[in-house]
Amino acid sequence: MGYAVFQMSHHIVEASNLHYNYPDGTMGLNGISFRITHGESVALVGENGAGKSTLLLHLNGYLSARQGTIRIGDYPVSTKNLDSVRRCVGMVFQNSDDQLFMPTVFDDVAFGPMNLGLEKQDVEQKVVQALETVNAIHLKHRPPYRLSQGEKKSVAIATVLAMSPDILVMDEPTSSLDPTSRKRLIGLLKSFAHTKIIATHDLDMAMDVCERTIVLHQGRITADGPTMKLLRDENLLHQSSLEKPLRMQHCPVCALAKKK
Repeated sequence: MGYAVFQMSHHIVEASNLHYNYPDGTMGLNGISFRITHGESVALVGENGAGKSTLLLHLNGYLSARQGTIRIGDYPVSTKNLDSVRRCVGMVFQNSDDQLFMPTVFDDVAFGPMNLGLEKQDVEQKVVQALETVNAIHLKHRPPYRLSQGEKKSVAIATVLAMSPDILVMDEPTSSLDPTSRKRLIGLLKSFAHTKIIATHDLDMAMDVCERTIVLHQGRITADGPTMKLLRDENLLHQSSLEKPLRMQHCPVCALAKKK
């Protein structure tokens, strides 16, 4: 088939002392280290420019660290292992249009399995399963440019699921979604048994989906622990230019109602 297959050790994701500078010299990551084990759901949070997207792009080799390593299971993310790593680490980009480029939804979801050399029947089965998982089978003959933002997001996830990844990496999955689409996506993410690594500004979504949160600030990890504990830490949030999730914020209207 043209790619190496190797066994993942419980699909562990491990970063060690990652450093990355952009070509213009801007610092992206400054000594990032963490270990994520099989089945964990982890939120990456931080202000714009904290390093969230930069870190995600290292997880399947879109960017390469200046110093340090990323390992998926027992194998480093390197040019030699890139095809196998990308089969195990499925990435959903913030802008769904970056992943949808074929004439129809079916073609987009089939693109990955076809490039693995699967038989036509197997490709069709994977496409149907992936679209059914995200409740988008009715869209399979539609052109992607005719879809709503929520529909595009679902289809973008389906393109990744069709590759049967063990680790799901997502960049701002709820951005540009209306409340109904957002709620549907959160329900979908909660149903996945995959290891999930989600960069997000949506701290309420992080509370719903991720048991663990890693806080990034200026390219460094400033906190790593249980989501509920970290998101209650007002000093930590303030230092990281973040605010409490909406459901944790003081509501003047509610307080007024209680006094009556």
